[in-house]
This record gives sequence, structure tokens and C-alpha cells, in this order.
Amino acid sequence: MIEKIKFEKFTAFEKLEVNFSPGINIFVGENGTGKTHILKAIYSACDITKSKKSFAEKITKVFLPSGEQTGRLAKRSAGSIQGYVEVQRRIEKADKSINIRLSLSNHAKSFENATVSGAHKQWIEKPLESVYIPVKDMMANAPGFRSLYSLRNIHFEEVYADIIDRVLLGSLKGPTDSKRKKLLEILQQSMDGKVLSKNEEFFLKSKQGDLEFTLLAEGIRKLALLWVLIQNGTLLNGSILFWDEPETNLNPRLMKTIVEILIELQRMGVQIFLTTHDYVILKEFDLQIDERDEIIFHSLYRDKESTEICVTSTANYLDISPNAIDDTFGDLVEREIQKSMGDKRQ
Repeated sequence: MIEKIKFEKFTAFEKLEVNFSPGINIFVGENGTGKTHILKAIYSACDITKSKKSFAEKITKVFLPSGEQTGRLAKRSAGSIQGYVEVQRRIEKADKSINIRLSLSNHAKSFENATVSGAHKQWIEKPLESVYIPVKDMMANAPGFRSLYSLRNIHFEEVYADIIDRVLLGSLKGPTDSKRKKLLEILQQSMDGKVLSKNEEFFLKSKQGDLEFTLLAEGIRKLALLWVLIQNGTLLNGSILFWDEPETNLNPRLMKTIVEILIELQRMGVQIFLTTHDYVILKEFDLQIDERDEIIFHSLYRDKESTEICVTSTANYLDISPNAIDDTFGDLVEREIQKSMGDKRQ
């Protein structure tokens, strides 16, 4: 489980510390407040426990600064800058917390010029199953992409290659447990089918036949992606899911299903981190969670005086502050009322 992240002079952050829920963590805030950066930094720290890459190399390939110059991840400022990102996780069996830190200078030309410190050896020795779902769908583009990425320098953040690796995993051996079976059935009803793959190409097997993913709406592809990750065992107790803007290209009616699945995954022991700009997603979580669930809403914003990024965290939807999503929705309602009253006055 990931407990905390700290930044100092890293990307958009001057200084920031965020403590996490072991269940669901939802990041809200205006564009440019670093929501995706937080997810990418934590994911990089998780992935190296399986890929065995250095923290510096992974984070460079995930953020992909120009020329893969790691120093460009330091917060932009005049003169020489020293920054860091530090992630803390809880080792349940050992009943202790360990940290890993990446320190860098804005003069670092590559990841080899950055420094990784902390409990690096222990961090690597304790594998974490993790998956990052980016905004852009990759299942429809899976055929040949992984081999191309391995052989050529193509300008894609490594999260895109990683998600293809996860979905191409074979099925778990043995029968599907009852909890996973329930989730798969919910998704199958919403998609009206199951997912199958042939030579790295994905299809939705339905009453209409085998429909290739390039012909499916992106909202259906999102449901299908969750189906695959649950079916192949990527999302099990102890794993971590990162999802950047799940509402993208998703019909609002399907958001109820997405939130239902995410809450159930959390109850199964999956730690979840997601970003959103969507009122419906937030409200669905507010309506569907109960006392069993562990959820924290993290609101990122820029301080009016310093303009630096700050965070407030709360377990209560109504206490999210500032809440740019709610404020915008309220503004729309107010404008609608004003327009309606104006029409009546005429």
C-alpha cells in the first residue's frame, strides 16, 4: 500500500505532501495543478518493483521530458535547482513503512545523473502489482505496438506500452473466484459481451459476432479494459490501479457501472488513484460508498498569493474545498435560472 508522496521543486510543485487512503484516492482540481503528475510519480515507484528498472529511469520514461533529460523534471526556475520526489509505502507483513527518493538537479542530462536513495533494495524486493490506465485508449492500437516500441525510438510515454503489456497477459489458472466473477458479469452485461484476443488484436464477442475494437465506441473499450484486467488477475487484492480521467469519452450512464466496479475493487483490497474533472463521477462515488469504504478526495489548487500548488484532503464529498467541479456545475445552474427568469420577464 502507498501511504504518502512528497515533492520539492519537482515538475509543477514547489513543495507538496499528500497522505493517501488505503482504498480510493480521487484527485480534483483545475488544469495545471499536477493531478496526473502525482499519479505518474507513484506509478513509476510501483512499477520498478516488477520491471526492476531504476526509479530514475522509469520516471524519466513515464514523464518523457524532451530528449529524456531527467533534469527537465526539476521545477523551472532561474539558476541551479535541486529537487526530489519521495514515495512511502507500507509493508504489511513486516509491519513497517519504507521510502524511496529520486533526487535530481536541473543540470541532469539523463537518468544516470540523478540519485536514488532510501530503502531501494527492500523496495525492489517486495513486488507490487500495478497498472496505469492513461486517457488515450491503447487496446485498439495493440497489434504491433509493443514490438515497435521496443525496437524504435517513438515518442510515447511508457505508460502506453505498459498498459498493453498488462492487457496481453494470459488468464489466471484455475476457476475464477466469486468476487471477480461478479464484477466480470456486471461488465459483461454493460458491454453485452466478453473480450477475446487474437494475435494481439482485441475483439468483443457478442451476439453480433466478434467485433474488433477499432469498431467499438471508446466508452465500451473502457469497460472492456477493466474486464480484461480483472479477468487476467492484474487487479487482485494488494494491487494498485491508477486511472487518469476515467470519464473521457464515456457516456454518463456508464459512469454508474464504472464507479460500482471501482468501489468493489477497493473492497477486494485494490488501492485506487484516479483523477477527474467530472461532476457525475464524483457524485456517483458520493452516492454509492458506505461505511465500509475508505475514500479520500484530494483537491489541488494554486494559492492566490504565492501561486504555488497546494492540497486539501477530505473523506467527505461535501467538504471538498476548493471544488472547481462543483463550482462550475453551480455556475451553470445559476446561469440557466437567470436565462429562464430573463425569458419570463420578456
